[in-house]
Amino acid sequence: MSHRSLPERWRSHAARNLPRYTSYPTAVAFEPAAGEAEVRGWLSSTRPDETISAYVHVPFCRRLCWYCGCHTSVVHDYDRVRAFFEILKQEVDLWAGAIAPHAGTAHLHFGGGSPNALSPEDFIVLVRHMADRLILRPGAEVAAELDPGMLSDAFIDAAGEAGVTRASLGVQTFDPDVQARVNRIQPFDLVAAASDRLRKVGVAAINFDLMYGLPGQTPENVTATTEAAVTLRPDRVAVFGYAHVPWMKKHQVMIKEADLADGDGRWEQAEAADAVLRSAGYLRIGLDHYALPDDTLASAAASGTLRRNFQGYTTDPAPVLIPVGPSSIGRFGGGFVQNAAATDVWGRAVEAGLLPVARRLGVTAEDDLRAAVIERLMCDLTVDVGAVCVSRGFPLDALDPAVAAAAALEADGLSRVEDRRVTIPAEAYRLMRVVAACFDGHAPAVARRHARAV
Repeated sequence: MSHRSLPERWRSHAARNLPRYTSYPTAVAFEPAAGEAEVRGWLSSTRPDETISAYVHVPFCRRLCWYCGCHTSVVHDYDRVRAFFEILKQEVDLWAGAIAPHAGTAHLHFGGGSPNALSPEDFIVLVRHMADRLILRPGAEVAAELDPGMLSDAFIDAAGEAGVTRASLGVQTFDPDVQARVNRIQPFDLVAAASDRLRKVGVAAINFDLMYGLPGQTPENVTATTEAAVTLRPDRVAVFGYAHVPWMKKHQVMIKEADLADGDGRWEQAEAADAVLRSAGYLRIGLDHYALPDDTLASAAASGTLRRNFQGYTTDPAPVLIPVGPSSIGRFGGGFVQNAAATDVWGRAVEAGLLPVARRLGVTAEDDLRAAVIERLMCDLTVDVGAVCVSRGFPLDALDPAVAAAAALEADGLSRVEDRRVTIPAEAYRLMRVVAACFDGHAPAVARRHARAV
C-alpha cells in the first residue's frame, strides 16, 4: 500500500517539540498550589445545571512497558494496591463533599497505569462508589483503559457487571519483534479473545490504541499491525507517536536509539497506519483518532461539537472535570488543578481530609479565548478567529498577531488564511500542532518536555 513521504519543506516543522494541546494552557504552565482553598472556591461555583466528568488515575501496572510515558509503577503483590484503593474511595468522598450541587456525571473515565491492576471485586466497588457519590447520570459513558496482556476473564466480567460502556485496549503493535523490544508481549489471538469477551459481557464499544515510532517499527509492520487490528472492527482507533524521553522516563533507556526511525521513517509509519484505516472505512478524527462512521465521535466531528481534553478527542462537553488519583488533572470554571504525583504524598493529603492538589493554574478570559481557537483548530482544522473573539467579548482583531503568525505558514503549505479564518489543509493535518502553536500566548516551555510534532 503506497503512502506519502515527508515533504522536504515540512521536515523542520515535523521535528519540532510541541504540546499536544489536550488543554490550554498546557500542563507545563501549572504552578505550585498554595493549599486547597482556591480549588474549593472553584468547586463551589459549579452550577446546578452543569454536568460533570471524572477521571480516575490508577498508577499501577503488572508489567513495565519500556516505551511508557505514564505515571505508574509495577506492583508484585496486592497489598499496596488495596491500600491505594481504600484511599481512592476517601478521595472520591472529598471531591463529592466539596463540589456544589450539579447535574450529575456524564463521563467517568479510568486510566493509568492500568485500571485492571485493581482486583475485579475492588473495581466493581470503586465504580459503584463513584456512581453513588458523584451521581452518575442515566446513559453516562463509563470508560476504562485496559492492558490486554494482563486482562483476566474475571476482570472482563467485572467490567460488564460494573456497567463499563467503552474499553480502550493498549494494542500498540502486533509485531512480535517490536513487542519484545518494548517488553509488551500480547499476541493477536489474546487481543481478539479479549475484544470478543468484552462485547459479550455488554461492553459494547471497543477502542484500540496503536503506536508508531517504536523500536524496530517500519511502514511494513505498522501496515500489518493495522490490517490485523481492523479485522476486529474496533469502534475507534488512536494512533500515537512514541516519545523517546529517557531523561524523564528512566526505563526508556532499555530502548536503543539506534532502533528508532528518523523523522522520515516516523512520518511514513504514521502514513501507513492512516492508509489502512481509511481504506477500511474509518473516518479520520482530528490529529490522531479514527472512528467508524456510526460512532459518536464521528457524529461529533461532523456536527462541529467534537471536543479535546486530557483523554484526547471526546464527545464530553462537561465544563467540570474531577481529578481522582495521583497526578490526575482536573478542570473547573476558575482553572486547572493537578493532584500530587507521588502516591505517598497524595495519600497523606487525602487521609488528612485535604483535596490532594499540588499544582494549579488560574485561567484568564484571554486564556479561554485562545483555548477555544486552539480546540477548534485541533478538532475542525478551521476556525473563524475574529468570530470567536467577538463571541467572547473581545475586539475583532484581538488575536491578529497570532493570525499573522499562522499566515506566515502559508508559504510551506501548512495553513490558509482568509480575513481572519485560519484553515489547515487536509494534507497538512498531521502538523496541525504547528499552526495551533501560533495561538499559544504563554512563554514557550522547555522543548524537551513536549513530544515531536510527528
